[in-house]
Amino acid sequence: MSVTGTARAPGYRPRRTLPLRVEARRQLKRRRTLVVAAVLTLLPFVLVAAFAIGGDPSRRGNGRITLMDSATASGANFAATALFVSAGFLLVVPVALFCGDTVASEASWSSLRYLLAAPVPRARLLLSKLTVALLFSAAAMVLLPLVALAVGSAAYGWGALQLPTGGALSAGEAVPRLAVVVGYLFVSQLVTAALAFWLSTVTDAPLGAVGGAVGLTIVGNVLDQVTALGDWRDVLPAHWQYSWADALQPRMEWSGMIQGSAVSVSYALVLVALAFRGFARKDVVS
Repeated sequence: MSVTGTARAPGYRPRRTLPLRVEARRQLKRRRTLVVAAVLTLLPFVLVAAFAIGGDPSRRGNGRITLMDSATASGANFAATALFVSAGFLLVVPVALFCGDTVASEASWSSLRYLLAAPVPRARLLLSKLTVALLFSAAAMVLLPLVALAVGSAAYGWGALQLPTGGALSAGEAVPRLAVVVGYLFVSQLVTAALAFWLSTVTDAPLGAVGGAVGLTIVGNVLDQVTALGDWRDVLPAHWQYSWADALQPRMEWSGMIQGSAVSVSYALVLVALAFRGFARKDVVS
């Protein structure tokens, strides 16, 4: 459905339809939002329990120190480890869920056509939903390290960040570095967010959009392991997903994160453009 004609009701302003605060309030009350928040909050406690049961990982050294080996060195190390174990898959799920469920869920509830008849311009509807979905995705990525830093500091103390390459960063320097890591993780997940959002505009099945985005992200991770592809792997977002490790060096390196950001943002812009273009021409019947 679409609004035709040039006549407008008195006081009608397209830019004031579906305000961000209204959409954010609707999404915040969704059960899946509460479930995601609960899972990300509980993960650090699960890791602490696992280390308590399995013992100090640094005592099982095999000659090569990894981020996992130093997980219990300080709260900063614990937060970095929580990001390391969750970056490959766990953080992908909330991004795909928030962005893939946003439009398709309205279609599955048969409420999408009523929103457009309100009337909410199609571009305005997509922009509001995408903005809120990205804000919720960013909040999910910030929530995990914040809880992990608090839980880790309570369990292992507030101290320097021990680096896998040797040396350490003071606690005051470690926090900004972890913020850079979180920022890069968010940028690297923009391609997953855009893919889920595009799928959400072409299907009425929320699980299809979410599952499709997660599945294609996994395929990208698998392809990145195929060394026979050579330099072709450089165009895969998955190839750069752990470039944030360069932030946890005595001297921070930016080149990998810049290349990874460029790849992710490029894919995201194309996919978002496809979403807006396709939805503008879509015959919405649900």
